[in-house]
Amino acid sequence: MRNGRWRQDRAVVDRFLDSPSDQSFEELFRTFTPQLVAFFRSRRCEASLAEDLAQEVMLNVYHKAGQLRDRALFRGWLFRIALNVMHGHYSNNKAYRVKTVDLASVTKRLASHDGHKSAGTPGFEFRHWMGFLDSRESEVMKLRFIEQWEYHEIAAAHAIPIGTVQWRVFNAKKKLAPHLMPLREGMRKAA
Repeated sequence: MRNGRWRQDRAVVDRFLDSPSDQSFEELFRTFTPQLVAFFRSRRCEASLAEDLAQEVMLNVYHKAGQLRDRALFRGWLFRIALNVMHGHYSNNKAYRVKTVDLASVTKRLASHDGHKSAGTPGFEFRHWMGFLDSRESEVMKLRFIEQWEYHEIAAAHAIPIGTVQWRVFNAKKKLAPHLMPLREGMRKAA
């Protein structure tokens, strides 16, 4: 059984490295994200942090796959990145951080920054941000950040793998980062 899984993982890695595309990366993401989450959980990370760190690792893999010299070493390389991301998180070293945005903190800051002016502003802003996403990403983001559903609940409701849900949230956060980082920085300076 173990040998069969190794061959399947290897085939997924080979497809991505031979022909990097969103489709081959999504398959890679679905294959290795659960393994990364388990890796982080075994190191006492909370579930949501483990998922966020796994997403960060996979974005690093997406951007740095061309640097891998020997594809037979992919798994070791992947988990070396995972260790670096985890150490970076705990040491708060910005060099290991992937440019995504923490939508929950931006929304909280927007609400507190808004004061008594308009209770509807955060919702309006959220709808504006969703305009940058495709419909599937937007739906998942609404469920995750407005309805506060867990990843597994979204996956069950949409009858899709949890890795697909995680991929859509990750991709959405990556797309929103250039639009929300200036807002986040401005609010941080004002506070």
